[in-house]
Formats: sequence, C-alpha cells, structure tokens
Amino acid sequence: MEYPFPLQILQTVSTANPWTYLVFAVIGFFFGYVLEISGFGNSKKLAAQFYFRELTVLKVMFGAIVTAMVLLFTMIGLGIVDYSLIWVNPTYLWSGIVGGLIMGVGFIVGGFCPGTSLVSAFTGKIDGIFFVLGVTAGIFLFGETEPLYDYWWQTSGYLGRLTIMDWLNLPNGVVVTIIVAMALFMFWGGEQLERIFGKRDLAKEPKARVYGAVALFAVAFGTVLIGSPGIDQKLERTYFTREIGIEGASIKFSAEELLANRLAQASPAEVYHTMFDNGLVTVLLDVRPESDYNLYHLSNALNVPLAQIPTVVSQLQAKHNPNTVYFVMSNDEVDATAAWRILVGSGVKNIYILEGGLNNWIAFFGADDPEIKSLSGNSTPEQLRYNFPAVLGSRYESCYPDPQKWEELEYEPVIKLELQRDKSGGGCG
Repeated sequence: MEYPFPLQILQTVSTANPWTYLVFAVIGFFFGYVLEISGFGNSKKLAAQFYFRELTVLKVMFGAIVTAMVLLFTMIGLGIVDYSLIWVNPTYLWSGIVGGLIMGVGFIVGGFCPGTSLVSAFTGKIDGIFFVLGVTAGIFLFGETEPLYDYWWQTSGYLGRLTIMDWLNLPNGVVVTIIVAMALFMFWGGEQLERIFGKRDLAKEPKARVYGAVALFAVAFGTVLIGSPGIDQKLERTYFTREIGIEGASIKFSAEELLANRLAQASPAEVYHTMFDNGLVTVLLDVRPESDYNLYHLSNALNVPLAQIPTVVSQLQAKHNPNTVYFVMSNDEVDATAAWRILVGSGVKNIYILEGGLNNWIAFFGADDPEIKSLSGNSTPEQLRYNFPAVLGSRYESCYPDPQKWEELEYEPVIKLELQRDKSGGGCG
C-alpha cells in the first residue's frame, strides 16, 4: 500500500513507565497532606460544617473543584485537552440519590467520608481507624448482597454520560462561569453562617481570599470568550494509530489521512461479519433521506439523516461502550463521509464508513435478487442506483444475508477498536 505522506513510526512501549507510579505517589502524598492541614482528618471539624459553625471543608473541597474545572475547560477551549477523552462517570440518578443519602447520613454520624477517614486513620486517630473498618465491612456486605439488587442499581435512572452542559444545552464557558459564580456566593454565604453560628470574626480573615475570588471569576469568564473548538478544529487534532505492514509498525494517521488511505472504509464483507460478532455491539447509522431508507435499508439500521447527525452525538457518547462499532452508510460514500467527520470530530469512537455505500452492499449481497433491478445510464453522487418493485424497507434477502450462505468471505480488515480510558474517581469519597 502506498501512502501520500511521510510515515511517522511511533515507538511502542511494552511496559508502563515506572516513573509514572512515583508521580502518583507524590500526588497522593501531597493530596493527603493538604487534607490533613485543612483539618480534614479531624472528625469534629468535619461534623461542624453540618451545624454551620465551621465550613472549611466545604470551602476547601468546592474551591478545589471549581479551580480544577476552570483550568480544565480553559485547556479544552485552547485545544490542549480533548474533552471526549476524559472519563465522565455515567449518571445513575435514583441509585445515586440513595447512595448519596447513605453516605450523607454516615458523614454526619461518623464525622468522616471515606477519603477523609483514611487521612485520619493514617495519622493515628482512633475514630478514623474505626470508620475505615466500618467502610471496609460495608464494602464486603455490599459485595455479598449485590446480586439481590444488581439490576436496580445499574439501570435505575441510567442517563449515561450526562453533563450539566448537555442538560441545560449551554456552552461550556457559560456553565463554568455560572458554577463559579454560585460557588463564590456559597463561600460568602458560608462565611456569614460561620459568623452567626460559629461566632467567627470575619474582620480577621485575610483579604487575599477576595482577590483570589475575583481572579477565579475572571478566568472562568475567560472560558466564555475562548469558546470551545469547533468540529473542524477537533477533527484536525484527532489522530489514529494503525499497525501497517508485515512487521506491524504503528503509524499515526490524521483523520484525513485515514480517509485517504481507505482505513476508515469497511468493506461490505467486514461489516457483515461484524454484525454477527457476538463480542461486539454493532450500530448501523443510515444517513440517507427517509424516502431512500424506506425503499431499502439493512436490517436493524437506524435512519438518522445527515442533517440530524449532530443532534445524536450526545446520545452516542452516553450509551457508548468500548465494544461498540458504528457504521455510517449512505447510497455512496459522500454523505456517509460527511457524517463520519462530524462524529469523529465530536469525539465518538469506533466510527467506520460502509465502503461504497448501499449501492456497493446491494452489488455484493443482492446481485442475484431478481426483484432488484440495476438502473442503466449515468448516476449522480448519492443516487440509489437500483429500482425496487415496492417500498419494502429491510424485507429483501440481502438486507440480512444468510449466515450459512455467506459464511466464508475474504476481506482485508480495517476495524480496530479504540480503547476508552479507564474509569477514574476523585473527590473526597
């Protein structure tokens, strides 16, 4: 295979860099150190926030959260970080509410959350040690009884990858600025509660906190001015790694290079085999007009006309799992390629184009179907080049080829699953 650009050979590392673990240890140490000096290892100080006498915990935790949020979305707006590569915990609404209530009651009664109890335990505090033992016992009990309510807690109120931006349908910068403004108001309100219930003298508080609040809000508002990268900008920054040649050298391709080298176009045979692969979840997205879709479409294909593709991006991201493969298809490849660019630029993984479109699929699997007649004469791009006796949709034999008849098919595979980042946690818990 010839490539119209210089190849960039990537060096692969067989083992993880051992220095990475040292970085993790250093970050963990300083995280614990900051929690301790902030009073997070003291159950009395932690519990005092629920009585409005001491709200340091609230201010430190939410201060860290909004600071990280502002810096993160600033880097996203500048194109330094790809938001689609960041793991966002799926939303399980009802089980999340129940879990939050359980943790909240435990926090009030015991004076710790799981993270702060570890800080307390490692500094030798007896109450922290017993809380950790209680958490361990709770984890064991949950693991032993989980089959009793497995279906409920994994499906109740499942909303997938849902963010406030998706919920409110607002730009990232606007949501960031609103949350920072709410947090600053909450900090101010917390100080007023401390003054009333904790008899705290605010006059002795450092003035630097006011300057820090102004600076934080200014940077947050800057995310509105920066905005978010558009689809074209994201597409330019998207790269794929493919193993090419007998030795399997890893090559880095841009999105356009992947298209040019036909590594994003899966043959009808490969799409067919993927449909019957029990280890994969195959999603067929038919981006043609509804009229063409009604005439002929593959079995279980979803009709999402090209103009509507941007509206389903959030749904595809929310419901995605690493074993899902998406195929976009049109009569030819023009509209399918346009849909591919939108989806890839939006961060949806494992997207492929049906090579040659439905015209090529029919030529491959439906050539012997006497009911489907090939149209003579020149055809325009994205024209369905076949005549059908009736509007039968997916009721033609070639819409769902017989696995026994087409079991042995040879093709050059192009599908390579792009791995998702592992789940990660954060915060106090």
